[in-house]
Amino acid sequence: MEFDIFFSISQTPDTTGYCPDEQTMYSNYLEQLKLADNLGYNVAWIAQAHLSTETQKTNSKPVIPHWKGEVGLCTDFFQLAALSFAKTKHIEIGAAVLSILANGGPIAVAERVGNFCALQEVTGEKRKLHIGYSAGRFQFMASPYGVVPRDAVEKAAWPALRGQIFWEASEIFLRLINGEAFSSNSVRKTILSRNNFRSDEDWKSVQEVTMDVRNLSEAPLEIEFAPRYNFENIKCIPQNWNRDLLTLTIGSHEPELQIEANKHRPVKVFNLSITPPEQIEQTHERMAESYHPDGGGWKRNMMPRTIMVFLNHEPGKTAEERSVAAHIEAEATLNSYWKALEGTIDPEKVAKAANNAVIGNAEEVAAQIIERFHPEDRLMLWFDFFRHDSNRVQRDMAAFMNEVAIIVNGSE
Repeated sequence: MEFDIFFSISQTPDTTGYCPDEQTMYSNYLEQLKLADNLGYNVAWIAQAHLSTETQKTNSKPVIPHWKGEVGLCTDFFQLAALSFAKTKHIEIGAAVLSILANGGPIAVAERVGNFCALQEVTGEKRKLHIGYSAGRFQFMASPYGVVPRDAVEKAAWPALRGQIFWEASEIFLRLINGEAFSSNSVRKTILSRNNFRSDEDWKSVQEVTMDVRNLSEAPLEIEFAPRYNFENIKCIPQNWNRDLLTLTIGSHEPELQIEANKHRPVKVFNLSITPPEQIEQTHERMAESYHPDGGGWKRNMMPRTIMVFLNHEPGKTAEERSVAAHIEAEATLNSYWKALEGTIDPEKVAKAANNAVIGNAEEVAAQIIERFHPEDRLMLWFDFFRHDSNRVQRDMAAFMNEVAIIVNGSE
């Protein structure tokens, strides 16, 4: 089994109410990154954020009105990735995940990827850059970049249309990464039908608005939308960089989009710890058939899986005391998270999150991993979840690799 590490760099109060300043947050990250490098973690995945979470609470329709502090401080992944490579020797760096609807859009992101990899190649760096990309979780981070409804039809269709904009952006992004020259005329058309909507009522309401706005006499069976990105022939430069230095991973649960992305180049898939086991296996089966041939055969480690880790291996405690302490810590942290996310503590959601984390002493955490995961899986371990005691986080990181990982991989 392979072990990566996830860094949220989330500046929000922990269970004690402590919230570090920005410089402390960055310092903690670099300390933990260097240790991860020395301990042998494979990839350091960095959470990407945009714009102030605190400020969005003053908006007319805040997305997360109860969140205190900032979801994350990494708003320029490429600068932080360059610093991270410079501070380490072995570990590779990844974005988990980069929104290609924000960041200036898919064209701007593709340019930055190419520039970064070209400069890495010039310096002689052989480690890979891992780019996870998605539509982004929060609409307030994409709206200032123009990702908003342009007319009444788009407004009515927005929940379904926003996902299709990501399809369009994904194709543009991947083709530019490939070094293609093309115009928006050759990009897939955005056409919505009943299949794109959750209910007949939702689809009917969009049909009615479309009839009114577009002066149609009959309800359309399909609705075509103008391209979100409209351009004549373009091509990104630099163009002759080593694409073997780049790995792409899509953050989408849509099977059709996973398949579509792999028509352009090899694109792996992210899955969260809360993803049902049957969906995990279905994804592996699907990707075994649809993964782009240039990437070689599909392997299970091509789908990183996010796992929250509540490990207690503190000195001076018995195994039982460590187990009890880990569960107390997990419950307090998850309570803080759900209260911040939704404003209330939902016992059912807290319990579900705990079931998808690994909690306990080293032996218990190892046993949970062995039971739940395939030996060829890649786990993306999350230690800094609502936690700012950097020394403790680092002790947990070390205990995992020195105690848990040995048990897990020794069981194969």
